[in-house]
Amino acid sequence: MSIEFSGGMADDERIISTRQLAEDETENSLRPKSMADYVGQAKVKENLGVYIEAAKQRGEALDHTLLYGPPGLGKTTLAGIIANEMGVNIRVTSGPAIEKAGDLAALLTNLSENDILFIDEIHRLDRAVEEILYPAMEDYALDIIIGKGPSARSIRLDLPRFTLIGATTRAGQMTSPLRDRFGVMLRLELYSAEELCHIVERSASILNVPCEHEGALEIARRSRGTPRIANRLLRRVRDFAQVRGTGTIDKASADMALRAQEIDELGLDAVDRRMLKSIMLNYGGGPVGLETLAATIGEEAITLEDVYEPYLMQIGFLSRTPRGRCVTMQAYRHMNMEPADGQQML
Repeated sequence: MSIEFSGGMADDERIISTRQLAEDETENSLRPKSMADYVGQAKVKENLGVYIEAAKQRGEALDHTLLYGPPGLGKTTLAGIIANEMGVNIRVTSGPAIEKAGDLAALLTNLSENDILFIDEIHRLDRAVEEILYPAMEDYALDIIIGKGPSARSIRLDLPRFTLIGATTRAGQMTSPLRDRFGVMLRLELYSAEELCHIVERSASILNVPCEHEGALEIARRSRGTPRIANRLLRRVRDFAQVRGTGTIDKASADMALRAQEIDELGLDAVDRRMLKSIMLNYGGGPVGLETLAATIGEEAITLEDVYEPYLMQIGFLSRTPRGRCVTMQAYRHMNMEPADGQQML
């Protein structure tokens, strides 16, 4: 059996994308400012609270901290909270934005004692820039070369004791010398539905949107464990509740709004289901190679691997084998489909 598909949908067009989109400009107003308001990540908060209190008692800067995990879980928010809890200023930048060593030097020399420099997507730092960070993190000094050729000389600039907070979705792509210079490494995990429900209720109160607990829970269940998606879905559901409902987000209005956007009860959208159906119908449930699957559904292989597969694997719908990708029996049940006769299922 063959199946035809239209062109692929870019990740930044998907409402359930974990990447920050242009429509998320209100996200800053929803960010918690204190550790008490930060929902979830209990182990991270517990350990971080100890490190922050110890640093404050000693009057020292917090040790360099690496926050890593999937996108949309609150790494940037947590960096801002750390600055507030420490009572210091924070400078925010990203790895791709620091193009030259001079850019990093300008940032570091403008910091005050105990200030925080936050670098998002730190794994994308240029290697020459990264080399400048090593003495800055270890010795709080900058080694600068002045002049060229035989007359070139090196001078060392002392820096105030600062805290570097790095955030990355790909800790494995960081070089070992950089990763080893972080004294605190914290992994952020996906949120439970109950934790996301608290986040949705808090965001709804900030946005002045009447929201019942069951309505918030319905949004939370379909948010793929990610606060950024939960807040985005809340705004979309709010529109439906206002135009086609009573203005209050309840379970019925949330379900109506999310079904209208083709988001099912597990948070899968049309793209996820199209990928699963392709493997089931075209390749008998798998295994199928990544490049072959990408060509079938009109997406790039790297997009499938980085954007679509992780969540499908987390919920047990997709598996990777040496021979390729396979769907599981759970996926067949969810899609209301039956495996082909004689097909062995995982």
